[in-house]
Amino acid sequence: MFILDQGNSIASQFIAELRSIHVQLDRMRFRKNLERLGEIMSYEISKTFNYIPYEVETPLGKDPSMLAAEHPVLISVMRAGMPFHQGFLNYYDNADSGFIGAFRKEGNAEMDGVQVDMSYIGAPSIEDRILILIDPMLATGSSLVQAYQSLIDSNGKPAEVHVAAVIAAQAGVDHIVKEIPDVKLWIGALDPELNDQYYIVPGLGDAGDLSFGPKL
Repeated sequence: MFILDQGNSIASQFIAELRSIHVQLDRMRFRKNLERLGEIMSYEISKTFNYIPYEVETPLGKDPSMLAAEHPVLISVMRAGMPFHQGFLNYYDNADSGFIGAFRKEGNAEMDGVQVDMSYIGAPSIEDRILILIDPMLATGSSLVQAYQSLIDSNGKPAEVHVAAVIAAQAGVDHIVKEIPDVKLWIGALDPELNDQYYIVPGLGDAGDLSFGPKL
């Protein structure tokens, strides 16, 4: 598991601003910081790809280079994942993209746990592809596991699976590792716990609302 804020970098500033109740008042900056972290994650994940030699022709000669052997498939959970997804797309500009509409069902969380409604899945084939599942907040991990299971039932089995999150709870990480074999986790910051409503603590709040405004 890769945890971005375990080393000193500008990413720590972006994560701190996402968490800050004062900076969160600026929705544009909140979305931009999610996008920036998507770009940083993309760079780190790209180090695991296979590469092939390629000769680039310049105005003055030729230069040996290395190009990624294939492009990943990016699958994001709407709506909170959209700015984060854009950061990945900025770097993987030839990647195929898919989107999942997932939301919590109403109910007694203490008695029923988190119930996830998968209202929409639109995704390309992931058969033998590099799959990157993108969700800024990894709380219980239930929605991502359910999304992955739905994807492999209808869209094929990927060659490898990456999960990228800005903030993750330890419980969510444990659930993902248990349910998705050989998953590679890329986390901005790992938080210790969930509250009674299954929100990450200290977390940052509702990433969808902070990006786009409150929903009914």
